[in-house]
Amino acid sequence: MAKIMIFSKTTRQNFTQNPKNDILAGVTVSLAMIPEVVAFAFVAQIDPLVALSGAFMVGLITALFGGRPGLISGAAGAVAVIFVNLISEGHAKGMLFDTPIDNMGYFYLLAAVILMGIIQISAGVLKLGRFVRLIPHSVMMGFVNGLAIVIFLAQVRMFSHKELENGADGLKKYINIPMQGTELYVMLGLVGLTMGIIWLLPKLTTKIPAALVAILITTGIVVFGGLDVSTVGSYIIEGGGDGLKGEFPTPNTELWNNLPINVDTLMFILPYAFLAASVGLIESLMTMNLVDELTETRGDGNRECVAQGAGNMVSGLFGGTGGCGMIGQTVININAGGRGRLSGIAMALTLLTFILFTAQYIEQVPIAALVGVMFMMVIETFAWSSFRIMRKIPVADAVVLVVVSAVTVILDLAIAVFIGVILSALVFAWKSATMIRARKRVKEDGTKVYEIWGPLFFGSVQNFNTKFDIKTDPQHVEIDFVESRVSDHSAIEAIFNLVNKYEAEGKTIRLKHLSEDSKVLLHKASPKFMEVIIDDIDDPRYHLAADPEKFTKPLSEYKL
Repeated sequence: MAKIMIFSKTTRQNFTQNPKNDILAGVTVSLAMIPEVVAFAFVAQIDPLVALSGAFMVGLITALFGGRPGLISGAAGAVAVIFVNLISEGHAKGMLFDTPIDNMGYFYLLAAVILMGIIQISAGVLKLGRFVRLIPHSVMMGFVNGLAIVIFLAQVRMFSHKELENGADGLKKYINIPMQGTELYVMLGLVGLTMGIIWLLPKLTTKIPAALVAILITTGIVVFGGLDVSTVGSYIIEGGGDGLKGEFPTPNTELWNNLPINVDTLMFILPYAFLAASVGLIESLMTMNLVDELTETRGDGNRECVAQGAGNMVSGLFGGTGGCGMIGQTVININAGGRGRLSGIAMALTLLTFILFTAQYIEQVPIAALVGVMFMMVIETFAWSSFRIMRKIPVADAVVLVVVSAVTVILDLAIAVFIGVILSALVFAWKSATMIRARKRVKEDGTKVYEIWGPLFFGSVQNFNTKFDIKTDPQHVEIDFVESRVSDHSAIEAIFNLVNKYEAEGKTIRLKHLSEDSKVLLHKASPKFMEVIIDDIDDPRYHLAADPEKFTKPLSEYKL
């Protein structure tokens, strides 16, 4: 009975900290998610209801089983844009079949989403989620700033209408026509009203989410005032959709009836699935880190990988598109008081309710209200402190921050993070390489001692080699590694070559105070090192370089 009570208490704390706040926050997020998901559906050239169904399934599963309560997942644009070429190329491949299939790109998309989920689950099982902890803070700030700019630009595009026209190639395509005149002024006024309510209401009360109140008030003004403005319904219809009304997601049996299960299909979808899985995990884990900072708690990256993968697999099987953690909606959720799993569950169930039962009401919500919410989210998300600290942090970190922000906006989130991590790693390696030092002294018996300071690895080998004067050194030489550590094969090779050069000159060289793991590495490289390594047990500094609990056997017992 005691175990059951403990489990129930833990589950309640993980499920929700405040049911009212979580539910209201989930409702608010679901409203803010609709236009963004629909917009990305248009980008990927798929039915908006496919993207909304995917947002429901991915959001529900990750909320229930993910490693970060409060994190909101859905059909994000970072994943959607990856599948644009897959869908168009899939349509073309479908027309080459013996029996042409018009919508083949959609079936390839579902297969790629399922494979994407399998890859993400594998990443969680292999515990690759821990590597997000290696992402430097400058990369994190660049990611947040870049994504905030991307979301801002996406909202700016809402100040236009989509119109279908014939392109130069004879094909029909949608173009954006900017709003003008009264329509533009009304849109700006409603956006400003929404932002003003979100800013002012928390100063009066925090019992209800300011964003939800702002959406309801702005919607009421539009509906009862009879204002002719762009709404969720008109936005979907302008993009070629039929409306928000849909059905409950069910397993897509057409997928298996139409998709050829062979190596050619695997090779076609694998690059897209791998890239989407990578981008999805990077955005999800980076968003998880952001929530960790905002809530001063810590999520489980590996568990989040598995949950994201499971969500995408189910979404693909049920005819939905892929998704990942969404930083914008997550920030809205956190700011609205959503902290537990219930907030994500409420978001998903509310989204499903909109699709099944209340489409005619949600379609009346003005786009201006949702744009105002997203603008406030951008203001909250952008790391404004980066301007203040730019001159106070190292120049390399400032460059990484700016580069990651720019690449996120211009190219892609995953590419930006990879570039940022690589740049940070190169900077760290360069700085570590310059830290190698050699203090020289001569003992009373004439033995020359080199005391090595700093890490010995591939980056510092060249500086290490310049510290020794083999020709003019005395007959006996000692190299003391008490303040250094042999880190990789390049370091072993440098020591090996140094020993050979001294012995070629007919001189005696000894290595002191090597850590036990360093001695094991050297012994595996060549047993001859046993002859030049000395263990001065009586030296009190010796134990600084040893780990007696990790290496308890004599060196000779370690096998090659």
